[in-house]
Amino acid sequence: MKKAIITIIFFVFLCGIAYSEEFYVDLVEFNDLVINPVTSKFLIKAIDQADSDGSQCLIVMLDTPGGLQKSMETIYKAMLNSAVPIVVFVAPDGAQATSAGVFVALSSHILAMAPGTKIGSAHPVALGAEKMDEDVKNKIVEHTVGEVKKIAELKGRNVEWAEKSVRDSISSTWKEAYDKKVIDLIADNINDLLAKIDGKEVITETGKRILHTKNAKIRNIKMSLRERLLDKISDPNVAYMLLIIGFYGIFFELSNPGAVFPGILGGISIILAFFALQTLPVNYAGILLILLALILFILEVKVTSYGALSIGGITAMILGSLMLIDSSEPYAYIFKISFQLILPAVIVTAVFFIFGMVLVARTQKKKITTGREGLIGSIGVCSTEINPEGKVFLHGELWNSISDEHIMPKEKVKVIDIDGFTLKVEKVNKNNI
Repeated sequence: MKKAIITIIFFVFLCGIAYSEEFYVDLVEFNDLVINPVTSKFLIKAIDQADSDGSQCLIVMLDTPGGLQKSMETIYKAMLNSAVPIVVFVAPDGAQATSAGVFVALSSHILAMAPGTKIGSAHPVALGAEKMDEDVKNKIVEHTVGEVKKIAELKGRNVEWAEKSVRDSISSTWKEAYDKKVIDLIADNINDLLAKIDGKEVITETGKRILHTKNAKIRNIKMSLRERLLDKISDPNVAYMLLIIGFYGIFFELSNPGAVFPGILGGISIILAFFALQTLPVNYAGILLILLALILFILEVKVTSYGALSIGGITAMILGSLMLIDSSEPYAYIFKISFQLILPAVIVTAVFFIFGMVLVARTQKKKITTGREGLIGSIGVCSTEINPEGKVFLHGELWNSISDEHIMPKEKVKVIDIDGFTLKVEKVNKNNI
């Protein structure tokens, strides 16, 4: 009898533990972020963490204008092969999943959108892309269409819509996307989403999973300080500013050796700029042109070219800035450097070096006031009699002087030659003033 009672109590205890088991979901807020190598590594890290934590699912709150093709492919391949269920939630109101973001959204196990959001416009090449070969354009589009159709088929989504999103760059609101079976559900917020996906069955890489998300506790996965910093400097405009700051820092250090601070600032900025540029679709011809501009500006300080080197440097800088980002790469058009940033940078550089050239020209025209050349022609006053030697007061100093003439004290004299520290002078009269 006692054994039976103990068994019942133990059974009830185990049931209580099972009943009180807490469920967790992990949340990543991918808000207003661009898909690049930094953010792709962060998302993959979040998928691994959610899997190791035993989370019910990983919710990716998505709001992105798109990003790089290689980073996009890295993300959606990781999502397609994920053991933990991934729920993409395009939110909050006003959020978008466009361009490369469409692939990330479609690769999820469950795709939801909040009211006031949109999805689509996944054409890989900017409309009117300058001078891109039509055959190359078509190959890029066909490859991208094949990829998006494959993802849509794997996830049971609207394949026709997915193809049009890439081929015709169509975009849909949250209502249209739900009606066309592009997304699985509409949710007002995270709590509404957790309630609506509770009990849903999804198929992951390891098999079927039933989600227990109602009243589940949310664990936020956030970027580290290092990741946030790297993501910020990966912005092409920030990278360009760092490059320009580095350019000026190195220029000032080479122009004024020993200044130290400009060299340190320039070195750090250049290193950060090159790190940022390696995460972007860079045209190396653009980098080489900007480096050429740096060399030409430095040479302008060392060599008198009367502005030719500066004009060449300004031209190289403008062309290099415009060519820096390779816009022919799929989805790279969103990384274009703002012309509103390029123009002031070039104008400031041009004004700086033109002002420098004017100062140099004025200096060259100025009469020399120091050394041998500065003394010859100067007017002084005899302090003693000169016959043929004596003293002359000149520029606040007494100089040993000689003359072929007999000159009396307090007479004005003019320096006509210098021999070591001895001045050769002559009387100042109406003929030689």
